[in-house]
Amino acid sequence: MQTVILAAGEGTRMRPLTAHRPKPMLPVGDRPLVAHTADAAVAAGASRLVFVVGYEAADVRDHFGDEYAGVPVDYATQTEQRGTADAVRAARGRLDDAPFVVLNGDDLYDPASLESLYRSAPAVGAFRVDDPRPYGVFDVDGDVVTGVTEKPDDPPSSLVNIGAYAFPAAAQQWLDVEESSRGERELTDVLARVVDNCDVRAITFEFWTGVGRPWELLGANEWVLSSLERRVDGDVHADADLRGPVVVEAGASVDAGVVVEGPALIRRDASVGPNAYVRGATVVGEGATVGHAVEVKNSVLMAGATVGHLSYVGDSVVGRDVNFGAGTTVANLRHDDETVRVQVNEESTDTGRRKFGVVVGDGAKTGIETALNAGVKLGAGARTEPGETVTRDKPTVTSTE
Repeated sequence: MQTVILAAGEGTRMRPLTAHRPKPMLPVGDRPLVAHTADAAVAAGASRLVFVVGYEAADVRDHFGDEYAGVPVDYATQTEQRGTADAVRAARGRLDDAPFVVLNGDDLYDPASLESLYRSAPAVGAFRVDDPRPYGVFDVDGDVVTGVTEKPDDPPSSLVNIGAYAFPAAAQQWLDVEESSRGERELTDVLARVVDNCDVRAITFEFWTGVGRPWELLGANEWVLSSLERRVDGDVHADADLRGPVVVEAGASVDAGVVVEGPALIRRDASVGPNAYVRGATVVGEGATVGHAVEVKNSVLMAGATVGHLSYVGDSVVGRDVNFGAGTTVANLRHDDETVRVQVNEESTDTGRRKFGVVVGDGAKTGIETALNAGVKLGAGARTEPGETVTRDKPTVTSTE
């Protein structure tokens, strides 16, 4: 079935990680976030992929090309981000007059449930949560959707809308919906038209997570790495100790005295050690460096990142080509044992995590002996002084070139 994947947004809540790339292209495990969506779609029966692109569109085009996993690929451009229905409307000219699936490019869906969605069209993806009030919530009669209510105080069910739709061909003519109170054209209004004309099944997914904020990117990596199987293709010193599900890709090196406790993924051309300690759902990205006596715990180090010797990084997301000076220490726990809060779009937001470290944009650098407080963000290109203690966010540095 032809499949539209929404990948046009910048992801302002993910800043500074999205200063130079779209949110769907942030890494989860060994590939971009949106590639997990595409892989699941192909496995479920996608006959063609249409990516809706916008912000930093070249990143998506370069990764997927004209064919992906044996499936033809096309692109549609959403010039302004004016809602999900508007995004699909941008793709309408790329679609045949046939049923189609719409998926969010920044969500993770379990493949088996997605396959059920494809087989059951018209259908929508649903996920059962303990507190549905922050979501769009389905009204259902058995497994048939009768409506959807946005962020209700008194939810009609515990099944929430996860942005996965298997629409009939007729829905292509129902995309011209009015703007909502948020000033956007919403796919839920298109769904209302479909519900009025068809029996729409709610397919309850076994797993789903939206990835909109940095700690959710960390959680997505934790989920993907939870199914990691041990594989060692790189160069591992005889005195290194790999424990559990650890992948060392070809071209990577693990030096003497290193302990790696899986699940952990050490990507090609990365280097770890000597005498380093890597543990807990950690990704060491392509060409990244973990130096002497460094500890990295439950973190994502993106491509080209360097953590200098005698440093600690815990529960953090570190962007491309970041350089942590020797002795840089990340705090990942509040002294009052409350959950860590992070500034998101200038609002203090609860991560829901008792342990969360820092978010570091591409190209940031710390001076030696820098201390970074829990929940701090360093903008892309930001700098710290030697011995500096950072308790407030540092903004992205705009290039003057």
